[in-house]
Amino acid sequence: MKYVIIGGVAAGASFACRLRRLDEFAEIIIYEQSNFVSYANCGLPYYVSNVINDQKQLTLQSPESLKNRFNIDVFVNSKVIKIDKDKKQITILNLKNKNTFIDNYDKLIIATGANAIKIADNNKRIFELKNVEDSVKLKNAIIENNYKSAIVLGGGFIGLEIAENLKLSGLDVTLIEGSNHVLANLDYEMACFVHNEIRKNNIKLLLNSFVNKVNTLNDSVEVYLKNNKVIKGDILIQAIGVRPNSELAKDAKLDLSLKDSIKVDNLFITSDKDIYAVGDVSAIKSIIDGEINYVPLAGIANKEGRFLADNLILNKSEEVKSNSTSILKVFDLSVASTGYNEEALKRKNINYDKIYLFPNNHASYYPNYATLNIKVLYNKDNYDILGAQIIGKEGVDKRIDILSMAIRYHINGLSLKDAELSYAPPFGSAKDPINMIGFMLNNLKDNLVRQFYLEDLDKIIKDKNAILLDVRDDYEYKHGHIHTSINIPLDSLRKNLNKLDKNKTYYLICYSALRSYYAYRILSQYGFDCYHLAGGFRLYNAVKKRFRFIGDNKYE
Repeated sequence: MKYVIIGGVAAGASFACRLRRLDEFAEIIIYEQSNFVSYANCGLPYYVSNVINDQKQLTLQSPESLKNRFNIDVFVNSKVIKIDKDKKQITILNLKNKNTFIDNYDKLIIATGANAIKIADNNKRIFELKNVEDSVKLKNAIIENNYKSAIVLGGGFIGLEIAENLKLSGLDVTLIEGSNHVLANLDYEMACFVHNEIRKNNIKLLLNSFVNKVNTLNDSVEVYLKNNKVIKGDILIQAIGVRPNSELAKDAKLDLSLKDSIKVDNLFITSDKDIYAVGDVSAIKSIIDGEINYVPLAGIANKEGRFLADNLILNKSEEVKSNSTSILKVFDLSVASTGYNEEALKRKNINYDKIYLFPNNHASYYPNYATLNIKVLYNKDNYDILGAQIIGKEGVDKRIDILSMAIRYHINGLSLKDAELSYAPPFGSAKDPINMIGFMLNNLKDNLVRQFYLEDLDKIIKDKNAILLDVRDDYEYKHGHIHTSINIPLDSLRKNLNKLDKNKTYYLICYSALRSYYAYRILSQYGFDCYHLAGGFRLYNAVKKRFRFIGDNKYE
């Protein structure tokens, strides 16, 4: 059997190597249009700043190593330009000598990945970051021309990573994002923690900023925004997003799906029974609701390649589904998510609710603990976990991975209180943040507490029957509080019950929503009608925090 693979990065290389381990006698050929195969595209931004200082570290395999170890024939600088389904042939353009040639296949695997969305063509001042060549060009251009400033278009994974690494390289950086927050996988209020970290590190962040056009001059590049602002820099990096690289499939009249990804069935078979598509060029079902989602993540692409080989050789008929789990570094923060965000749940009309919590990553009496900012979305009918977002320093990856497994294997959110997790003071707490999620969900289920949210504040402030009651200490209250709130510290609440009116509804506030929960339990048992603020003043402050731009790409 002759297998021809178009694309030799995550999905393509993973498929080829797994296939060889399962079938020693198959003929396996990879055509890759770049000069590298099986490279770590997630590491590209870190090469620009010398965090990864050896280009060779970005390439996991080479054509020679794949031939020697796996007997796979790899042709780089080889772009497939046509698929003939009827003849089971492909036409390949050699990008070095510009000659074309034809190859036959028994089974064709399309693993062409995704293309960057661009509003301007690359040139000496405009770059993208898709492959190793792109990162080398960008790094060399900065060094050779002594560039001092950069504009990054797009606040997604690549945009944030390259913005950070350009800043670490000593450049003044402006990051432009069209929506009201960076990272589409997060909800707005959680993204605010990331905005504050970006600004704290003196990257100029422009949100709700739509680009009209880009103009390259001899000494700079100009970005014209729709609000008539013009942003100038030495270089521009386009990281607006990606779309499936499905032109070959479209030309071959293969069926397409979401966002023009190649339509495949549960076994990655396209509308032609001898052509398969894996990785970022195709879409995938959600583990949560079975709907098709476009999830261009390296982990998923690698799994799809392996599963396709298993399905073809071992007849496993296994289906890959995703819950879109991701993590990235933004300066001192780890930013992670899994499952659906709130925006997606609203769009899908799923009956959900949410909790926020701010536990420490390990025991508070052990040095150097740090706060985890956690948002969990759950099914209001059965308390299954639907999604989570965690932002913090250490310990983010451990908790998001546990919640990802909970979603995948339908571990009910209520049962997280019973999760037995490893504990010692340097690593966690006797009641782990995962246990705390279970405790909070059980409290809600048992009607031991009722919540209100930041988005309810405007309505509450206008309600004459409502009283915002801040139960933090006097010192905390004086150094910042929500407009119209009154202050009675938690520890003196019982002594002041006679000052409260049982005809009013009390909306309780504290810093992290722990003391306000305690206050709720006191007041509710004395017959008061009350709610407490989910996320507390900590979340309110993150959303309302304002950095003042003082010029020269600096905030204070």
